[in-house]
Amino acid sequence: MLAAFTFNTAENLPIGLLELISESLRTSVPAVGLLVTGYGVTVAVASVPLAHVTRNMPRRYVLSGLLAALVVSSVVASLAPSYWLLLVARLLTALAQALFWAVMGPAAVGLFASEVRGRVVGALSVAGSLALVLGVPVGTWLGQWTDWPVPVGMLGVLGLVSLVTVAVLLPTSRPEEEPAAYGSSPDARRFKSVLAAGALSATGAFAGFTYIVKFLRDVSGFAPSTVSVLFVAFGVACLAGVSITGALLDRFPHAAVISAVATQAVGMLGLYAAGTDPVAAVVCLVLMGGALGPVFMTTQNEMLYSAPGRTDIALAANSGAYNAGIAAGAALGGLVLSVGDVRGTFLTGGLLTVGSCAVLLGGRLLRPRPGPPGCEGQNDSRRGV
Repeated sequence: MLAAFTFNTAENLPIGLLELISESLRTSVPAVGLLVTGYGVTVAVASVPLAHVTRNMPRRYVLSGLLAALVVSSVVASLAPSYWLLLVARLLTALAQALFWAVMGPAAVGLFASEVRGRVVGALSVAGSLALVLGVPVGTWLGQWTDWPVPVGMLGVLGLVSLVTVAVLLPTSRPEEEPAAYGSSPDARRFKSVLAAGALSATGAFAGFTYIVKFLRDVSGFAPSTVSVLFVAFGVACLAGVSITGALLDRFPHAAVISAVATQAVGMLGLYAAGTDPVAAVVCLVLMGGALGPVFMTTQNEMLYSAPGRTDIALAANSGAYNAGIAAGAALGGLVLSVGDVRGTFLTGGLLTVGSCAVLLGGRLLRPRPGPPGCEGQNDSRRGV
C-alpha cells in the first residue's frame, strides 16, 4: 500500500509543482507538463513488454528491483541540475511503475484466501487514491514552502521503506506457483471486453477531466478559490468510491465494473447537461470523482478473474490500455476544445463512457454457455496447473 501510494504520488506530483520546476530549471510550463504526459505514455507502452520479460522472476526480487529504481530515480530527480536529467529520471520511475502495477496485484492477493481478494485489491486502490487526496497536495505545499526537490526527494525515503519491507518480508516463490498467478475463471471474451471497456472509459473520463478547471470557471461560474475546494471534494469522492467499492467487490465482482462505469457516464453527461447550475455541477462532479477510481480498480480485479493466461500479463495489458486511454482522452478533449467549447469535452467523454457500458453489457450477453458436465477442469489442464 505504501509503494502504491508513493508511485501514484510520484506520477502526479509535478502537476502541483509545474511553475516551481519551470522557474527553477528555466524551461517552459508545457515542457514541464511533458514530465506527466511522457510518464503516462511510457507506462502505457512498457507495461506488457516488461511483464513478459520478467514473467519467470520471483516477485520478491522484481518488486525489490522496482522499488530500488524508484528510490534511485527520486534521488536523481531531486538533485537534477537540468530539465533533461529530470526527464530521464522521471522516465525511469515510469518504467518501474509500468511493471509495478502488473506484479503488485498477484503478489498481494496471493498472500490471502481467494474469498477476500476484492478487499485486498480495494486496500491497494485506497492507497493509490490517497496519493491524489493527500500525497500530491502535501507534496505541493512542501514544495512551495521549501523548494520542489524536497518533496521529490521525500518520495525516495518512502520508496526505501517499502523496499526494505518487501525485500525482508515478502515470500520468495516462482511466479507460476503463486495462488493468484492465473485467472480464477478464465474467459478470453470477458477479458477482451473488460480491457476495451477500461480503455474507452479512461479516454472518456480524461477527455473532460483534463479541462475541468476551465469548465468549472467558464461554465459553472466558480471562483478560482472555490475550484480548489472542489478539487478536494473530487479527491475525497474518489477515495470514498474506492473504499465503498472495495468493501463490496468480493460479493459483486462483475456488477461493480458496470456500476462504476455507469456512474461515471451519469456524472459526465450531467455536467454537460446541467453544469451551468452550480449545485448540479457539484453533484455531478462528485459522481464522476466517486467513479473514476473504482473504474480502474474493478477492471484490475476483473483481470484476476477472467485472465485467459497469467494474471501479471493481463494486469499489465489493462494498465497499459488505461494509460493509453488517458493520453488519448486528453488529446481528444483538446481537439474538441479547439473546434467547440469546453462543454463539448464532457459530452464527448460521456458518450465514450456510455460506449464503455455497451461493451461491458455486450460482453455479458455474448458470454458462452457453460460446457457439458465433466469439462470444469479443462482450464486448469490448459494452464498446466
